[in-house]
Amino acid sequence: MYLKKPLWNEGTEFGKGDASGSDAKAHDYGAVGELVNSLHRQRVYREVTLALRTGLRDARAEFSFLRVRALRSILKFLRSVAESDSTIDLFVQTQSIPELQVVPVLFEHSLKESGDDYSDNRVGDLSHILGVEPKKLTSPSTDAEVALALRVLEGCCLLHPQSTALAHQHNAIQVLMNILSTRGVLEQGACLDALISLMVDSSSNQMDFEKCNGIMEVADLIRDKQGDENLSQGRPNIIFIIYSDTMLNLSLSLTQL
Repeated sequence: MYLKKPLWNEGTEFGKGDASGSDAKAHDYGAVGELVNSLHRQRVYREVTLALRTGLRDARAEFSFLRVRALRSILKFLRSVAESDSTIDLFVQTQSIPELQVVPVLFEHSLKESGDDYSDNRVGDLSHILGVEPKKLTSPSTDAEVALALRVLEGCCLLHPQSTALAHQHNAIQVLMNILSTRGVLEQGACLDALISLMVDSSSNQMDFEKCNGIMEVADLIRDKQGDENLSQGRPNIIFIIYSDTMLNLSLSLTQL
C-alpha cells in the first residue's frame, strides 16, 4: 500500500502572497497552514496504521500464499514510508504499539523455525477427531516467503533501529544463521542483508553473532559459492567490518576492567 497525497493539499503554498499584504493576512495564512499540516499528518497516520493492520492481519494467515501477499504489501509500504522523514517518524511511533509491531509477527510466522505446527500436527495426533475444535494447520513457509520476510525485517531495522532489540528477543541471529546454512541462494542473499541491518548499532545482536561463530559461517558460505555474484557483492565485507569493530570494542572494554 502506497501512501497517498491529499488532493486538497495540492498547490497550497503559504507565505508566498503579495509583499504588500497585511500582517493579519500573514497570520491567517500561518494559521491555515498549521491546520492543513495537522490534517495532513492525521491523515497519513491513519493510512500508516491501516496499512500495518491490514498487512499484519494477513501476515498471520495460515496459508503461505496469503502471507506472501501480505509481506509484499508491507515491503511496498516500507519503501513508501522511507520517502520522507515525516512518514518515517510516524512509522517509528506505530512500532511502540504492540499490535502494530512488524518484527514479532515475522518471527512468529514467516521466519518460524522448521518442524513446527504443520509438520508436527499432520500425523500422530488424533485427539482432534474426538474433540469439538477442528485441528488448525499452518502451511510451511516457502522460499519466496522467507526471502520477503527477511527483506521486511531489513527495512524495519533500517527505519526503526529499536526493531533490532525486538528481533533480539526472538533470537534473530540464531534464526538467520539457520536460514543461511539451510536455505537457497535467494534467501541467503536476503539473509546477509538482514544480518547487516540487525547488527548495526546493536551490541546484543553482535554478541549473538559471535556466539554463533557467525564470521566463520559467512566465510564458509562465500568460499563454497565464490561464483555466485549475489552472495559476494560487498555484503561479506560489511559483515567483517561490523564484526571487527565489535571485537575491538569488546577488547577495549575488557582492558578497562
